[in-house]
Amino acid sequence: MLSLPLLLLLLATSSYSFPVFQDGARQNVETVWKYLENYYNLGEDVQAKNVDAKEVMAEKLRQMQQLFGLKVTGNSNSETLSAMRKPRCGVPDVAPYAITHNNPRWTKTHLTYSILNYTPYLPKEVIENAIERAFKVWSDVTPLTFERVFEEEGDIVFAFYRGDHSDNNPFDGPEYGLAHTFPPGPRLGGDVHYDLDETWTDNSDNFNLFYVTAHELGHSLGLTHSRDVGALMFPSYTWYTEDFVLNQEDINRIQALYGPSPNPIQPTGATTPHPCDGDLTFDAITTFRGEVMFFKGRFYIRVNKFMPEAELNLIGIIWPNLPGKLDAAYEVSMIDQVRYFKGNKVWVVREHTVLRGFPTDIHSFFGFPSSVTHIDAAVCEEETGKTYFFVDNMYWRYDENTQSMDPGYPRLTAEDFPGIDDKVDDVFQKGENFYFFHQSVQRRFSLRIRRVDDSRDSSTWFNC
Repeated sequence: MLSLPLLLLLLATSSYSFPVFQDGARQNVETVWKYLENYYNLGEDVQAKNVDAKEVMAEKLRQMQQLFGLKVTGNSNSETLSAMRKPRCGVPDVAPYAITHNNPRWTKTHLTYSILNYTPYLPKEVIENAIERAFKVWSDVTPLTFERVFEEEGDIVFAFYRGDHSDNNPFDGPEYGLAHTFPPGPRLGGDVHYDLDETWTDNSDNFNLFYVTAHELGHSLGLTHSRDVGALMFPSYTWYTEDFVLNQEDINRIQALYGPSPNPIQPTGATTPHPCDGDLTFDAITTFRGEVMFFKGRFYIRVNKFMPEAELNLIGIIWPNLPGKLDAAYEVSMIDQVRYFKGNKVWVVREHTVLRGFPTDIHSFFGFPSSVTHIDAAVCEEETGKTYFFVDNMYWRYDENTQSMDPGYPRLTAEDFPGIDDKVDDVFQKGENFYFFHQSVQRRFSLRIRRVDDSRDSSTWFNC
């Protein structure tokens, strides 16, 4: 296998046309090399193909960028390096070491498992429960059943190891490669190995054992990694909330191997939104430090003038302590806060952190009457510091400076915002306009002339 020092020598002496390292950032060569070596078979391909090392590296970078939904350039830009540094599954993404559809699946539907040892960070019963729940993720959508055995080694063995543990895939210490798994088969086949150096938890802190186990069991059953960022089988660690729902793509892929669930009512999973879907609606929309953030389920879609394409990712990547399926959100730019709503609760966030004391109820924080149980949409008018809360066909106005509700509210939305006759699903301010959304249609309301002056499809924000 080609060593890192030899790679550096090749890069320094060869002539090449692929600008893999941009902006003189050659200090990142070790990160890129190790990542592509571990997950994309870089070292062996450089030797086997007898071509320029830089050209092979660019080819591998394009493969990685395509899988992760990044812009495919063959360059190690900042977005690519950021994705490489995120904690992830230790199973490679490409052959010959990746689990592929050509690997054998289990030929039986009843599988046994055993637990060899435990992490010191969690009680044994919590670990056992996490593993049981992870198996249920897959048994709920297939004919597969699972049983723990104690006196013998199961088909699938769970074990915690540190560093080199004699399976040709050593662990790297805390906070990177979390676990790895072997494809279905005898001996090591199906076995799940966890990095003992990780801090394993049963919540959103550090690394959730249930979530990692559910992902690794997908490999145990024969699944590859997915390029769908919302899928359980996406390579990077993406857990952030306890209301876990298996993605429909995961369901389709596992059922392609083992068939559907025997239950008379077939389970359905979550789906990942697509920005250019003409019928796409949103749970909430807000500005955030010059960007516009659209929220749908567990996901955000981010738009700014520096990105030609909208960015789709999980809310928990930026805000790990926010719930999914929000009701509303708005930015108070004067104090650098964003406020998120779900039900009668509000979360106040600065940068990536939920402030202490939140979530709290909207009645005590804003002064809403008890009859208001949720917020449909909200926006703060930057010039006045007045925040408008829309609920059904009415709206309240709140003064951010005095931190109190203005008298005389609620009022009918249609009376004070001519042309906004439907229920307001989402709203945000951009320049001198409020943008009101109802289902998949947006209306631009001019704050200067106080009327709607444009109406179009909401997907126009995504350069579709």
